[in-house]
Amino acid sequence: MGKLKDVFKVDKPIIGMVHLRPLPGSPKYDPVNMGMDKIISIALEEAAILEQAGVDGVQVENMWDIPYLRSENIGYETAAALAVGIHAVRDKVSIPVGAECHMNGADCAMACAVAAGANWIRVFEWCNAFVSQSGFINAMGANVSRMRSRLKADQILALCDVNVKHGSHYIIHDRSVAEQAMDIESQDGDAVIVTGFDTGTPPSVENISKCKKSTSLPILIGSGLNSSNVNELLTAADGAIIGSWFKEGNNWKNPVSYDRTKEFMDKVIALRQG
Repeated sequence: MGKLKDVFKVDKPIIGMVHLRPLPGSPKYDPVNMGMDKIISIALEEAAILEQAGVDGVQVENMWDIPYLRSENIGYETAAALAVGIHAVRDKVSIPVGAECHMNGADCAMACAVAAGANWIRVFEWCNAFVSQSGFINAMGANVSRMRSRLKADQILALCDVNVKHGSHYIIHDRSVAEQAMDIESQDGDAVIVTGFDTGTPPSVENISKCKKSTSLPILIGSGLNSSNVNELLTAADGAIIGSWFKEGNNWKNPVSYDRTKEFMDKVIALRQG
């Protein structure tokens, strides 16, 4: 577990999501009814609920900035607003905080993490490439690894997806999920994230196990973990990032539910003890 255990201090850490409402510059941003003050207020409320329900960390991202820009087109306004949101959440909670910027804005996320004092970033495509809803997405690892070194931010972990949801991978290359996990380790990543095909869709135990055998890096589940499959999937993995399941009605657009989160975390605690 290495660096991951240094951040979370527990086995099989669970990271909850704080989805910032539409930020300045995005099409759905509404400065009258949902300006930055309200965006931050909602983010702090949801982060507090997640912490109270027992999650081990929270990840702050610009999930509502749809449709997503590719990394090279993400503007200063997004970086500024995202960093403000991350910093506010970090000051609110006592658990570790991470950052993500869509679509694969890993350089933006790293800059925000440094400015806001976050512990990690999630990167959809650290190495290799895929076709996303936003078009062709290229690897960010080479640039961001150098950026991390230049900013003296080696303490910020890069949690990196293989065959990430929301895209097509097989028309780009024929490397298996296990081989892509090996690529992440060889290319300076800190953990491997395995997902299903879409938000709320779990990965298979088979893919988790293949990645586990191919790399010494921790393997995290990045989608679809819920109260019904937690014992099976989390037994095979080293932790998870959870968004939809912690929301009312299992819908990422809804508010965070304390009861759903608490019920899930009780099962995780039992799994750790058992």
